[in-house]
Order: sequence, then structure tokens, then C-alpha cells
Amino acid sequence: MLVTFKTDAYADIIMFGDVARRLLKMMGHSGTIPGAILAEDVPGALDRLKRAVESEKSTEKPASPPEGEKDDQQAVRLSYRALPLIELLTAAAKKKRDVMWEKM
Repeated sequence: MLVTFKTDAYADIIMFGDVARRLLKMMGHSGTIPGAILAEDVPGALDRLKRAVESEKSTEKPASPPEGEKDDQQAVRLSYRALPLIELLTAAAKKKRDVMWEKM
């Protein structure tokens, strides 16, 4: 499943469902899809997400490649996957816009 995050203040962001749910929970949301955050709640959600990502970054280990795959392939860390959503939330907070997400 893919999830699209939308706001009037930024371009749409598309993520894999498992990553999107994890980030939503880090923002203090239930993780339900579809969903929304009202403009006045966006700064708080952004702050929670940033703190959770920083906390996760300190304990995050690079993933080992699956058996049979080359070692030169690198897993994408959650902290990198969160960057587009952090930018979207930052733009929405600056322009005081709601943020919505839905299944694609």
C-alpha cells in the first residue's frame, strides 16, 4: 500500500504504508489511514516527529542485507525517509494549513 500526504502549502508526498504508519505514530497520531491534522495541531505534530526521529537516529543501526543479496546495497534509514514529511509539515505550519493523508 502507498500513502499520499497532502497540504495546500507543499507538494504531495508518497510513502510506503508501513513507513507512513510508523511516522504517523511518531507524530502522536493513531496511524489510521485516511486521516488529517488540523492546521493548529501541525506544529505540535512536527515537533513530536522531529524529536522521535532524533531519538531513533541515535539507536538506529544500518540494516543487514537479506540473505543472498550483495553487501553493497544499503538500507534507507527511517531518519532519511522522514525528511520529506518533515519538510511538508514545516511548510504547512508556516502557512497554517491542514495536512491530510490517504491510501493510493
